[in-house]
Amino acid sequence: QVQLVESGGGLVQAGGSLRLSCAASGRSFSSYLMGWFRQAPGKERQFVAAIRWSGGSTYYGDSVKGRFTISGDNAKNTVYLQMNSLKPEDTAVYYCASKVGGSAYYNYDYWGQGTQVTVSS
Repeated sequence: QVQLVESGGGLVQAGGSLRLSCAASGRSFSSYLMGWFRQAPGKERQFVAAIRWSGGSTYYGDSVKGRFTISGDNAKNTVYLQMNSLKPEDTAVYYCASKVGGSAYYNYDYWGQGTQVTVSS
Protein backbone atom coordinates (compact mmCIF):
# COMPACT_ATOMS: atom_id res chain seq x y z
CA GLN A 1 0.00 0.00 0.00
CA VAL A 2 0.96 3.60 -0.55
CA GLN A 3 0.59 6.11 2.23
CA LEU A 4 0.60 9.83 1.56
CA VAL A 5 0.79 12.39 4.33
CA GLU A 6 0.37 16.09 3.67
CA SER A 7 1.62 18.84 5.90
CA GLY A 8 2.25 22.56 5.81
CA GLY A 9 -1.22 23.98 5.57
CA GLY A 10 -2.33 26.89 7.64
CA LEU A 11 -3.82 30.34 7.72
CA VAL A 12 -2.18 33.11 5.73
CA GLN A 13 -3.14 36.54 4.50
CA ALA A 14 -3.73 37.24 0.85
CA GLY A 15 -0.43 37.72 -0.90
CA GLY A 16 1.38 35.41 1.46
CA SER A 17 3.07 32.08 0.88
CA LEU A 18 2.94 28.52 2.12
CA ARG A 19 4.82 25.38 1.24
CA LEU A 20 2.97 22.10 1.41
CA SER A 21 4.73 18.78 1.72
CA CYS A 22 3.58 15.29 0.85
CA ALA A 23 5.58 12.39 2.19
CA ALA A 24 5.03 9.07 0.45
CA SER A 25 5.81 5.64 1.82
CA GLY A 26 5.06 1.98 1.29
CA ARG A 27 6.31 1.44 -2.25
CA SER A 28 8.87 2.63 -4.73
CA PHE A 29 7.81 5.82 -6.48
CA SER A 30 10.30 5.82 -9.31
CA SER A 31 7.59 5.52 -11.96
CA TYR A 32 4.88 7.51 -10.26
CA LEU A 33 3.05 10.69 -10.90
CA MET A 34 2.38 12.77 -7.84
CA GLY A 35 -0.18 15.49 -7.83
CA TRP A 36 -1.88 18.09 -5.77
CA PHE A 37 -5.61 18.67 -5.80
CA ARG A 38 -7.79 20.95 -3.78
CA GLN A 39 -11.40 21.04 -2.76
CA ALA A 40 -13.36 23.89 -1.28
CA PRO A 41 -16.72 23.36 0.43
CA GLY A 42 -19.47 22.86 -2.11
CA LYS A 43 -17.07 22.62 -5.02
CA GLU A 44 -15.60 19.82 -7.05
CA ARG A 45 -12.10 18.64 -6.45
CA GLN A 46 -9.77 20.67 -8.65
CA PHE A 47 -6.42 19.78 -10.16
CA VAL A 48 -3.63 22.01 -8.92
CA ALA A 49 -0.29 20.59 -10.02
CA ALA A 50 1.53 17.35 -10.72
CA ILE A 51 5.03 16.07 -11.27
CA ARG A 52 6.38 12.93 -12.86
CA TRP A 53 8.61 11.31 -10.29
CA SER A 54 11.08 9.89 -12.79
CA GLY A 55 11.31 12.60 -15.42
CA GLY A 56 10.44 15.73 -13.51
CA SER A 57 7.81 17.00 -15.93
CA THR A 58 5.41 19.36 -14.22
CA TYR A 59 1.82 20.31 -14.86
CA TYR A 60 -0.30 23.11 -13.47
CA GLY A 61 -3.89 24.06 -13.33
CA ASP A 62 -4.71 27.35 -15.00
CA SER A 63 -5.75 28.98 -11.76
CA VAL A 64 -2.32 28.54 -10.16
CA LYS A 65 0.10 28.98 -13.05
CA GLY A 66 2.76 31.51 -12.25
CA ARG A 67 2.05 31.37 -8.53
CA PHE A 68 2.53 27.76 -7.46
CA THR A 69 5.51 25.50 -8.03
CA ILE A 70 5.60 21.75 -7.58
CA SER A 71 8.87 19.98 -6.90
CA GLY A 72 10.07 16.67 -5.55
CA ASP A 73 12.85 15.20 -3.48
CA ASN A 74 13.33 11.68 -4.78
CA ALA A 75 15.55 10.62 -1.90
CA LYS A 76 12.86 11.55 0.58
CA ASN A 77 9.89 10.44 -1.54
CA THR A 78 8.46 13.84 -0.83
CA VAL A 79 6.71 16.27 -3.12
CA TYR A 80 6.30 19.94 -2.35
CA LEU A 81 3.92 22.62 -3.43
CA GLN A 82 5.26 26.12 -3.03
CA MET A 83 2.34 28.52 -3.04
CA ASN A 84 3.04 32.20 -3.52
CA SER A 85 0.80 35.21 -4.01
CA LEU A 86 -2.03 33.40 -2.33
CA LYS A 87 -5.57 34.55 -2.92
CA PRO A 88 -8.71 33.97 -0.89
CA GLU A 89 -9.98 31.73 -3.68
CA ASP A 90 -7.06 29.40 -2.99
CA THR A 91 -8.73 28.47 0.29
CA ALA A 92 -9.39 24.73 0.24
CA VAL A 93 -8.33 21.41 1.58
CA TYR A 94 -5.27 20.39 -0.40
CA TYR A 95 -4.75 16.72 -1.15
CA CYS A 96 -1.69 14.88 -2.30
CA ALA A 97 -2.26 12.03 -4.72
CA SER A 98 -0.22 9.48 -6.64
CA LYS A 99 -0.59 7.09 -9.54
CA VAL A 100 1.64 4.80 -11.54
CA GLY A 101 1.15 6.42 -14.92
CA GLY A 102 -1.23 7.95 -17.38
CA SER A 103 -2.77 11.38 -17.31
CA ALA A 104 -1.37 13.87 -14.84
CA TYR A 105 -4.79 15.44 -14.41
CA TYR A 106 -7.04 12.69 -13.10
CA ASN A 107 -7.58 9.05 -12.13
CA TYR A 108 -5.17 9.02 -9.24
CA ASP A 109 -5.04 5.87 -7.16
CA TYR A 110 -3.80 6.98 -3.78
CA TRP A 111 -4.73 9.99 -1.72
CA GLY A 112 -3.56 11.67 1.40
CA GLN A 113 -5.79 12.93 4.16
CA GLY A 114 -5.61 16.56 3.12
CA THR A 115 -4.30 19.71 4.71
CA GLN A 116 -6.29 22.88 5.14
CA VAL A 117 -5.13 26.09 3.51
CA THR A 118 -7.02 29.22 4.43
CA VAL A 119 -6.24 32.57 2.84
CA SER A 120 -7.76 35.59 4.49
CA SER A 121 -8.42 38.94 2.87
